Order: sequence, then C-alpha cells, then structure tokens
Amino acid sequence: MTDISSASQPSATSAAGGTPPAAPRRGRVRSQSRWWSAWMFLAPALLLFIYFKFVPMGEGIRMSFQDVSPFLGNSWVGWDNYTTVLTNARFHQAVWNTLVLGAGQSIGAVVIGFILALLLEGPSRTLWFVRTAVFLPVVTASAVVGEIWRIIYFPSPDGFMNKLIGLVGIDPIRYLEDTSVALYAVMTVGIWSSAPYYMVIFLAGLAGVDRSLYEAAAIDGARLRHRIINVTIPALRPAIMIVSILAAVRALRIFTDVWVLTGGGPAGSTQVWMTQIYTQGFERNNLGVASAASILLLIASVLLTVVAVYFTRNKEGA
Repeated sequence: MTDISSASQPSATSAAGGTPPAAPRRGRVRSQSRWWSAWMFLAPALLLFIYFKFVPMGEGIRMSFQDVSPFLGNSWVGWDNYTTVLTNARFHQAVWNTLVLGAGQSIGAVVIGFILALLLEGPSRTLWFVRTAVFLPVVTASAVVGEIWRIIYFPSPDGFMNKLIGLVGIDPIRYLEDTSVALYAVMTVGIWSSAPYYMVIFLAGLAGVDRSLYEAAAIDGARLRHRIINVTIPALRPAIMIVSILAAVRALRIFTDVWVLTGGGPAGSTQVWMTQIYTQGFERNNLGVASAASILLLIASVLLTVVAVYFTRNKEGA
C-alpha cells in the first residue's frame, strides 16, 4: 500500500501544480479548424461572386477611358467618352425620360402598394389567396409582362384597352406609337408590376403596428383617414423609407419594360438611360461610350442611395 501511494503521489502533485491542461488547447484548435472549414466551403461561391461582379466592373471602368475596338485593339482616349456622353442631346433626353418615368412609376407603385397593403391586411385565408394572386406580376418574368401588355395595348379598335375606354366613349389610342402617350403607357406597366412588391413590405410593417393605438383612436372618435394619417403612416415610416430608396434606385435601372414595349421609340420618346447604354454598346458598337454611360449610372445610383440613407437617418434621429 505504501509503494502504491508513494507511486501515485508524484502524479497527483504534478496535476496539482501549475501545468495547464491540454483540453483548452484542443478547443482552440477545433475552433480554428471550424473557421477554416467554413471559409473553404464559402470560397468557391465568393470567388465566383468576385469574378463575375467586380472583375467586369473593373473592366468597364477601364473601357470607359478607351476607344474600344475588339478586332483592332483598344486605344486610350482619356475623358473623351465621358465628354461625349455628357454633351450628347440624345443622352440628355434619355436622362430626362428616366427621371420622369422613374418618378411617376415610383410614386404610383408606392402609393398603390400602400393602398393594397391596407386593403389586404389580416389573417383571413381568403386574403392570403388574394395576396398571392396580386403578387404574381412580381414573380413573372419582365419580358413576359411586357408581351402581355403589348397585347393589351394593341392599337386597333378591337384591342383590350381600346375596347375598355370605348365603353366611356373615348376613341382608340395608339398607346405605344404615339409620342405623347408611350412614356405613360410604359409607366403604367411599371406601376402594375412593382406595386405588389412594395405591398409585401408594407404588409410586414403593418404586422408590427400596435393594435392598441387603433383602439385608442377609435375610442377618441377618429375616422378611418385620421387613423391612417396619425397612426398607420407614422408607424410605417421605416418601411416607407426602405420602399422609397428601393423605388428610386430601381427607377434609374428601368430597361426591360421599355425595351420590350417600345424599344426606346417612337422617335426616342421612351429612350431611357439603360436603353441608351444598350443602343450605344450593342447597336452602334460604341463600347467605350456605353461603358462611360454605365459608370455615370453607377455613380448616380450610389449618390442617390447615400442621400436617401442620410435623410432617412436624420429623420429617424429627429
């Protein structure tokens, strides 16, 4: 017994000494290995994202300073492409059309999305079905939406829209061929396809509104419009700001609706920033000018986002 206890005493003493246990070190090694394994799984997707996102962006910046000729080689022209874009009358018209179309489409889609959210709010199963049906334009391909509306806008008296307005005695309209109407026809399509998207954001915001506020307003005798103005809209201010930023940025990048419906015509009346870029790059083969216009669009989008976020934070702080 004496030998056994004396033999076990050194091990107990060493365990009671200052020698740190090995278990925490193994834990650190395991955490590091987990960290590296996570990056190993993430790396392929991250590399693909960088390659297809930032490499083309860098190439576009480089091309914006060059006279691009795919077969003869590129030559450096400095700021000439930017000068060409900024002094081009067609580009000025495209920017103006973008502002008009974007403002009208954004305001219309946000207002209608808000109204739809108010009408379709609630846990009813019937409302769930209606909300799903209303949301369908958002998940439908833009090209398909454009073709559907081309049929609706068919210019003959037998066209769907012309038959509809004929019921109230209005003569047939050539929606996509009249320079005074085409831009507003495209705007209508954009509102129709965007409003349900904003409706969903507003519905999410309405779900977080304190119902006791409505009850208190009802007890005070407030009418429906007063409850919307004094309770709903203030409670939805963060959602309204998010929707406004999204609508403004999307407005600058309008392309598919315009291209499918009118191709920028008639007579350039619906030519917007993105269609002008496409025309310069792929129809006139001015890739350097198209790249410069694209970089200017990127700068405008970033500035618009920064300004919108700045004012949003200031209002929230106030």
